[in-house]
Amino acid sequence: MSNASLLAFALGAAAGGGLVVWFKRKPRLKRRSRRHLLDPPEQQLRDWLEEVPQGWLLINGDNRIASLNPRAEVLLELEDSGLVLRGEPLATLDPSDELLHLVNLAREKGLAQRGAWPLKGGNLDVRMMPGNDSWVAVVLQGRNPLESQLEQQEQWVSDVAHELKTPLTALRLVGDSLAITAEGRQAVLVGRLQRELERLQVLVSDLLDLSRLDNTPFNDAAAQAAVEPLAVLHNVWTILEPLASERGVRLHIQGGTSNQEESPHLAAIDPSRFHQALLNLLDNALRFSPEQSVIDVDVAARNRWCLVAVRDRGPGLSETDLERMFQRFYRGDPARARSPRSGSGLGLAIVQQIALSQGGMVRASNHPEGGALLELLVPRSGAR
Repeated sequence: MSNASLLAFALGAAAGGGLVVWFKRKPRLKRRSRRHLLDPPEQQLRDWLEEVPQGWLLINGDNRIASLNPRAEVLLELEDSGLVLRGEPLATLDPSDELLHLVNLAREKGLAQRGAWPLKGGNLDVRMMPGNDSWVAVVLQGRNPLESQLEQQEQWVSDVAHELKTPLTALRLVGDSLAITAEGRQAVLVGRLQRELERLQVLVSDLLDLSRLDNTPFNDAAAQAAVEPLAVLHNVWTILEPLASERGVRLHIQGGTSNQEESPHLAAIDPSRFHQALLNLLDNALRFSPEQSVIDVDVAARNRWCLVAVRDRGPGLSETDLERMFQRFYRGDPARARSPRSGSGLGLAIVQQIALSQGGMVRASNHPEGGALLELLVPRSGAR
């Protein structure tokens, strides 16, 4: 590999495998001093390469290991075998078929490829970077321990939630059977049991939703439906209206149109996720709305965004609320609530994850005229 190619690889590896540029060598200039300015000594380049925090291997066109640095030996769980491995086939390191495929794919397409190198101690993040004459640079990076721990924690929560679904369903059936024959004090206890089981089922369902959303990153290329927010809001309110009418809480919607062909506010989003996000936002507003009050919803187009703003007439948000309200299991000051119903503490966290998975965002503030204001922004259909 040329010095310039080695320098490009060093800079790319030091930057964490982000932007990698393969410089094309210009014709040598006659002035020797100018050549030295543009072409550092090869030993200096190799010294730099040895010091980068990532591991790397250089693979030639015959899939043989031309070179590797000490960090690669550590990550691949090798012991002072770098010199022994030079010139050996890549197969000596027992790479998976997927890794070999990525090496060949990088050569054929001339584009960097990402993957994972499975080891006993855990997977390594791998980036294959093609060069000239079928050379490939393989950059290795260990997984962040904190990220791995968080992934394991999320997986554990998901597994536990799945395991809880079946016994909770069985307990609900037992509770319903007991409620038919229970009387007096027993009826009160069975009613309390049913409420707690219902709360646990909601909690498990919310945990499973969050687990699925955590594993659904935003894909800008994914096709999304054109959804009319006004229609979704009306559907959501039909679910909440019986609870709202008990306390005299009404819904007032501004903006939007029921004619989908004429609406400038169509959202480019998964309809079921949009329904879930709006249900959680309105349910949250209902919990903190005083009796005989109004929940205001404003639907508007903001450049390339579709905005749905939900305002309640409650006591507003404290500084702690504004800082932590989208965190999981955060419920805020119970004195603010105007409804006896208690939530799982996951509703707004789910809204945030839905917004992120759909390429949008959610934000909270206090309305100038009082009450909390939550704004959901998602991509607008047809906007560029």
